[in-house]
Amino acid sequence: MSENSLPYAGVRVVEFTHMVMGPTCGMVLADLGADVIKVEPISGDNTRKLLGSGAGFFSMFNRNKRSIALDLQSVDGKEAALKLIATADIVSENFKPGTMQKLGLDYASLRALNPRLIYVSHKGFLPGPYDHRTALDEVVQMMGGLAYMTGRPGDPLRAGTSVNDIMGGMFGAIGAMAALAAREKTGVGQEVQSALFENNVFLVAQHMLQFAVTGKPAAPMPARISAWAVYDVFTVKDGEQIFLAVVSDTQWTIFCDAFGFADLRADARLATNNDRVRARDWLMPLLRERLAEYSATALAATFERHGLPFALITQPQSLFDDPHLNATGGLAPMQLPDGRDVKTVLLPITLDAARPGVRLNPPRLGEHTCAVLRELGYDDTEIDAMLKRNSIAGDTP
Repeated sequence: MSENSLPYAGVRVVEFTHMVMGPTCGMVLADLGADVIKVEPISGDNTRKLLGSGAGFFSMFNRNKRSIALDLQSVDGKEAALKLIATADIVSENFKPGTMQKLGLDYASLRALNPRLIYVSHKGFLPGPYDHRTALDEVVQMMGGLAYMTGRPGDPLRAGTSVNDIMGGMFGAIGAMAALAAREKTGVGQEVQSALFENNVFLVAQHMLQFAVTGKPAAPMPARISAWAVYDVFTVKDGEQIFLAVVSDTQWTIFCDAFGFADLRADARLATNNDRVRARDWLMPLLRERLAEYSATALAATFERHGLPFALITQPQSLFDDPHLNATGGLAPMQLPDGRDVKTVLLPITLDAARPGVRLNPPRLGEHTCAVLRELGYDDTEIDAMLKRNSIAGDTP
């Protein structure tokens, strides 16, 4: 897929973002062809230096972008930022409320300069009683019911990835796309807002509606009454684990025949799915005992052969070697800012049967400063003087 054939080729995004939420929005738009210019402080996006669970943030969410380093507190930096924004279709930011206003880069200020501008703000909360609070993914998971639903009763547990940051950024991108479509009709831009808390509430909305429909609170997932009798992790031969599911009456028949469980197939107490759900207290221990003699690999082969749902329990690093991902182009080569070659994960969509790929590696800090400034009309002498005055990282003038 050529760069010019991507749907947002020709759209320019200027992002003032850090961490995960804002960068995810920019990455989605960049993967779909937009020219995304990441404006970084001269010290760089702090996620460049994170350790532990944050070590992959920058490399994952900042591909296909150009980096320009500016000191927005300086006259030079502010002037360059405004010139850059004047060329933009979209500005994206995820700083604390009031930060962009202090810099004179808030929507009200920029709309006065360019009524066609689309301005995407990623916050902890949409405007309201909570919007003064500092939010993190884990904060909103706790207050928004997700940690309660994920953990065992009395043991709230955050989800194992940055679900609200990532999805919040995706909703920011969806809002930007909607605003671009609206601009085609109206000729004017608008402000788009996305927020962690509201995103989290959207994620647990099915459980809210479960209560509205049944009048009973949803139980945490590990303690829930499953809609299906066989829908669980089994510990089998040599302590291996595998998730197995049998979710219909047809699948129950196939399952019993595949493993020679004629007695269970003929048992009137197990005739329907709901019967089997009611029988879980004695059925599941029986199935665990019978299946414990099989290896996880053997169970997987049998379930796959008969079209039954299953999943081996997989750690994230093992996915680099996943045959499906490698065969279908779900992983792509990419170079880290420090020069190491790795594989990264592409957007989980195809366009015209192809996955939008990596056109630009995650940038080094200020890698494109000089190139972008030249595009804005600065000559090499002006660029060199600006870099020296502000101790800005940049490519060679």
